[in-house]
Amino acid sequence: MSGRNPTFYVLHGTDEFSRRAQVDAMRAQMGDPATAELNITVLDGKNASVADVLSAAYAMPFLSDKRLVLVYDMLKWLSRKGGGKVAKEQVTELVEALPQLPDFARVVFVETDLLSDRNPVLKLAKTAPGGFHKAYNPLNNPAQWITSRARDEYAAEIEPAAVAALASVVEKDLRKADNELAKLAAYVDGQRPIAEADVVLLTPYVPEANIFEMVDAIGRRDGVTASRLLHRLLENDEPLRLFAMIIRQFRLLILAREYLNDEGSPRQIAQAIGVHPFVGEKLSQQARAFTLEQLEAIYHHLLETDLGIKTGKVDDIVALDLLIAGIAT
Repeated sequence: MSGRNPTFYVLHGTDEFSRRAQVDAMRAQMGDPATAELNITVLDGKNASVADVLSAAYAMPFLSDKRLVLVYDMLKWLSRKGGGKVAKEQVTELVEALPQLPDFARVVFVETDLLSDRNPVLKLAKTAPGGFHKAYNPLNNPAQWITSRARDEYAAEIEPAAVAALASVVEKDLRKADNELAKLAAYVDGQRPIAEADVVLLTPYVPEANIFEMVDAIGRRDGVTASRLLHRLLENDEPLRLFAMIIRQFRLLILAREYLNDEGSPRQIAQAIGVHPFVGEKLSQQARAFTLEQLEAIYHHLLETDLGIKTGKVDDIVALDLLIAGIAT
């Protein structure tokens, strides 16, 4: 391998946020925005030919030392089933031409899916002196990313409980995580760490958080608090959707209680029943407030109430009020 700067890149994978950040950084490196766009070409790989890519790559830069050519989803398109002889010839042409690009060229193949290791252009990017490749895969657990992103991008500290709560909201969507972090960091304004209460206040975590609180109140047989939380939820949600969330919560509690009754480890409960670790921790705590028999009776009552609402025998909000009064006493 020589010390030559890369002249062609393969950036592929489904982590759109990180992949786009890399492309944006490459755009920024093109210098003065007034002239940068004159040296940037963007091509749709489904419609552009290899000749289009090479023509753009060989065009002399204008008042710059680089020319950036962004080609979206060409490699996936050329390797598709049914591409036929023409697609194969295009791939061969790319493999032969890319190592010969001029030093000022920066040809970037941006692929929204993960490419096969057998893809000829990806293989070339891994071995040729002028090649560069990077796979962008979603994180299995975004908690570490959230902590680092809060610190490095927003100069904000975030408490572990808040990290877990936010992770349960955004799952593997890093763009959504970044948007929520921006709001949270602006809210605390460096005065204190971001807390779980801030996540509850400012993000879509609110309904699930209040469901947890409401079930906590039911477990304490605190009907007044449970009813208050119910009506807070009803301010922003449809009764039937909320009712479905309550049914789901008690179904998960039954699974959690059964797991604990079978001497399962509370630390493994999330994996055992297939929920986020933060949710698993909450379920483990809540399940201890009920016996399995109580949970099964509540679940049966929920199903009967659901049937009553859907058949018009009882008003949905009245049914929810009666439900809370019945199971929280």
